[in-house]
Amino acid sequence: MGSVLIDTESCKGCGLCVSFCPKQVVRLGGGLNQLGYHTAEVVLGDAAKGCNACARCALMCPDAAITVYR
Repeated sequence: MGSVLIDTESCKGCGLCVSFCPKQVVRLGGGLNQLGYHTAEVVLGDAAKGCNACARCALMCPDAAITVYR
């Protein structure tokens, strides 16, 4: 089981991480960061436990705002 950490102040809400997450653990949130972007967030609850630490989200992030822990 993996853990995803998103630096919301670096995220620009492009959604690539959401598109490439095979377990649908990452989504675009409703909140805004200081730059006014809707940022990515990790789904809470049982869905977050589905993360297999594949790191596709981190690899696809053009802003290097995602870190995956195994």
